[in-house]
Amino acid sequence: MNHDRSIATQIVELIQTERLPVGAHLPAQMLADKLRVSRSPVNEALALLHEKGILTREKNRGFFLAQPVATPAAELASQLGLTEPDVVGAAYFQIAEDLLKGTLPTEVSEQAIKSRYGLTTTQLNAVFKRIAQEGWGERKPGYGWEFSTMLTTPDSLLQSYRMRLALEPAALLEPGYRLEPRTIERLRAAELHLLNGGIETDTVDQLHDRGVRFHESLVEASGNPFFIDTIRRVNRVRRLLSYRSMRDRVRYEEHAKQHLHILELLERERNDEASRAMREHLDHTLTALARISEILEP
Repeated sequence: MNHDRSIATQIVELIQTERLPVGAHLPAQMLADKLRVSRSPVNEALALLHEKGILTREKNRGFFLAQPVATPAAELASQLGLTEPDVVGAAYFQIAEDLLKGTLPTEVSEQAIKSRYGLTTTQLNAVFKRIAQEGWGERKPGYGWEFSTMLTTPDSLLQSYRMRLALEPAALLEPGYRLEPRTIERLRAAELHLLNGGIETDTVDQLHDRGVRFHESLVEASGNPFFIDTIRRVNRVRRLLSYRSMRDRVRYEEHAKQHLHILELLERERNDEASRAMREHLDHTLTALARISEILEP
């Protein structure tokens, strides 16, 4: 149940960043796609929010927003008792951390993971499902799991940024580039939330996902399926390493301002300038990461 509670908090946050009006429909599949989880925990989280009076439920139609949600998501979550520790999330991060430190072998049995991190079978399956979805581990023939060594070096993160430096500014220059006004509005709200205190209060997961949503949305507007597939793939892979670099939150204010500047240029259809601003933004991040690469070292 713990995992569902953290997803319930994320749904509340999404209602706020997207500024959904009372009566808005919340389809489970749309939420599952946005939060990158399967439908079953989303359905359970929706049922929980219904139980708490945040949502109404209509037979054969699903869930709808019942009341305005003005309280900050984290505060509301704690008022409603949605903040029980997320065992699955904690184990996921610990496995990643141990792998990066070199204290966990790259090939390991499920039983060893289960006892090492004190997980139930259900929790273990949820952790492995998330690792597999994000592409840094896979089940071996027979039994046990193998983790990717591609992710265990600080170099990998810098390489992923250099690849993005080649791809993202180019995506903004694609013929027929179109970023919908609604998307601009949603992305802008997310950045303003960060500048209004979210940098300090958001979880590492929320910070990472917000950055991913910004960059993927901009690339998706290019309509080029090769760019889109590549950016999604590289984002799945870099999640692991970028979590470690997030211990230093100082640079997020500057990031949010740069994101807002890029959005403004795209809104005015000044894509050449937006492309240059994107290049500078990724360059800036690359330099910052190179400087803090010692926290990525095992």
